[in-house]
Amino acid sequence: MANDDAPLDPRAMLDIIETEKRQYDRATTRPIPLFFLSWGIAWLVGYLLLWAANAGDASPVRVDHLPAWIAFGALMVGAVVVSTVTGIRMNRGIRGASQWVGAIYGWSWMILGVAVAAIGSGLLRAGMDAELALIFFPSGYAIIVAALYLAGAMLWRSIDQLVIALIFAVAAAVSPFFGVPGNLLVLAIVGGGSLLVGGVIAIVVNRRM
Repeated sequence: MANDDAPLDPRAMLDIIETEKRQYDRATTRPIPLFFLSWGIAWLVGYLLLWAANAGDASPVRVDHLPAWIAFGALMVGAVVVSTVTGIRMNRGIRGASQWVGAIYGWSWMILGVAVAAIGSGLLRAGMDAELALIFFPSGYAIIVAALYLAGAMLWRSIDQLVIALIFAVAAAVSPFFGVPGNLLVLAIVGGGSLLVGGVIAIVVNRRM
């Protein structure tokens, strides 16, 4: 009869630990492409629509302001919802600190988004005109993306999130110097493009794990 109390072979124990680590890594990194792709689509399409609505003859396609803003708002809200739900669920089934981190990270997207919207609303009531609002809000939300991707890079030791965070921080700081609507085009191409590239890279990395 086999002795159930016999100690496991050290190599077998190491294999078990490595297997569990790989399973944990897959569980926590699998949703990352959703963050990249949802925000990439929102930024590329949303800001291109706003740019087209404000660029006049410079845009090859004419878009009215109201449909552009409605579509932009829907895209951004959708990205926030995807990020919030994904962040909360990414550590589902894992108790303790990891579950807490995932929940806080998920809710941070909505909390910071609402905060920037409230600040902007206050500035509008204080006299900020529409042109300045088109500079403040895009850069404000770009800073949110930069900050939360910096947090993601720290939490999950993700180089790709760190790179995108730095790109967004630079885009947020530089785009206002292009004025309106140039800043919208910069954020669409630089911000949306970098997120979509990051999403493709994240998918490839996940498949290799």
